Amino acid sequence: MTGRKRGTRIAALVAMVFGGLTILSGGTTIMGALDMGAVVPFVLWFNTAAGFFYVTVGVGLWVGRAWAFPLALGVLVATVLVFAAFGLHVVRGGAFEMRTVAAMTLRCAVLAGVALAARHGSKGR
Repeated sequence: MTGRKRGTRIAALVAMVFGGLTILSGGTTIMGALDMGAVVPFVLWFNTAAGFFYVTVGVGLWVGRAWAFPLALGVLVATVLVFAAFGLHVVRGGAFEMRTVAAMTLRCAVLAGVALAARHGSKGR
C-alpha cells in the first residue's frame, strides 16, 4: 500500500468514526438523553446532520470515489459558516457552552485534514 493510499485510508477511518460519534452524541442530546447545558439548537442540529456526511465522505474515501473531495470540502465550508453564525450568536449575548467553541474548532480541524487527505488521494487516481 502506498503512503498516499495509507493516508487516505486513515482519513477515511477518522471521518467514519468521527461521524459516528457525532451522530451518537448529537442524537442522544436531541432526544433528551444527554444534558449538554446551554445548547445552541441550530449548531446541535447541523452537527448531527453533518455526522452523516462525515460518514459518507469516509466511505467515499475508502472506496476511492472522486466525489469524496468536493463533499469533504463542502462539509468543511458549511461547518465554518455555522461556526461563524455561532460566533454571531455569542457576540449578541446568546447562551452557549465553551465546549461548543472547542468542539467546533476540533470539527473544523478534523474536516480540514480529511478534505486535504481526500484532495491528495484523488490526485493519485
